[in-house]
Amino acid sequence: MRIAIVNDTQMAVEVLKKIIFSFDKHQIAWVAVNGKEAVEKCAKDVPDLILMDVIMPIMNGVEATRAIMQATPCSILMVTSTVDGNASQVFEAMGAGALDATNTPVIEGAGSEEGARLFIDKINTLEKLISSNKRIEISNSVGHQVSTNSNYILAIGASTGGPSALAKVLSSLPTDFPAPIVIAQHVDKMFSENFALWLGDQTALPVRIAKAGDKLEMGTVLVAGTGDNMMLDSQSRIQYTIEPEHYPYRPSVNVLFESIAKNWSGHALGVLLTGMGDDGANGLLRMKERDWLTIAQDANTCAVYGMPKAAAKLNAATEILPLDQIGTMITSIINSGSKKAAS
Repeated sequence: MRIAIVNDTQMAVEVLKKIIFSFDKHQIAWVAVNGKEAVEKCAKDVPDLILMDVIMPIMNGVEATRAIMQATPCSILMVTSTVDGNASQVFEAMGAGALDATNTPVIEGAGSEEGARLFIDKINTLEKLISSNKRIEISNSVGHQVSTNSNYILAIGASTGGPSALAKVLSSLPTDFPAPIVIAQHVDKMFSENFALWLGDQTALPVRIAKAGDKLEMGTVLVAGTGDNMMLDSQSRIQYTIEPEHYPYRPSVNVLFESIAKNWSGHALGVLLTGMGDDGANGLLRMKERDWLTIAQDANTCAVYGMPKAAAKLNAATEILPLDQIGTMITSIINSGSKKAAS
């Protein structure tokens, strides 16, 4: 891959260069010292991956990510001295289209070898995601069938651009939302707790990391929070599985959706939001085959139109909607089913 570095600290630039040069297959595309310069350089030469610092003068990493994703979209990894300390900016950048985030590796002192190894693993994982990103043509949506059973579960999957999209959907749901909510967002397990805390600040609904063995709770948002894949077992409890072991998307949206289609005895809504690649498309199709409502975000409102595009190609989405209409549709369908079941 051709990798660009955006960082205003020379020492950090040198560390990143050293690690990139340790790969025979990667090269440096260019280096920028602030976000403004990065936007300008990216307009002339789009790399395969940008290592983007968060805190910089003139234009920070969040603003630069937003500008690049609008003008010359490419894969961006946020690299910062402390993801925990800059959590709000990191998730804002991920909402704008950054793929993931990691701490800036160090090459000296305690933990330097481990930090470098984790950084290399992150680059390798992103390379798989980037190379597997497929161009898929959109197909038209079809009308949906509405269940009249109030025993619902809402399952949402997201990747690139997901944090802000999830915040938008969840914030539009009522505080007395009559169904449990489970979410698979592609995010590093190291930052999942911070992500859940951040997401909880964006909605009135309670949000927490799902733990193995958890029961579903009405109106509570459970977020996948380990390096394994979250699933629903036959007893309607949360479990985690390493399988498929070599699948690059973690936590996998497909695994979550497919487990719900297999094990959930009531009715479900599946929602696939913005993201690179095609994770979730097959799982959404399995949910549709149960005659459940399935929703994919439309192209115009996606930060990256990959996963919903894959679902549209498979005709897995009964509805393709702009982001600001998804929450309203969810509430309408579940409330309608609850009222009919109660009458």
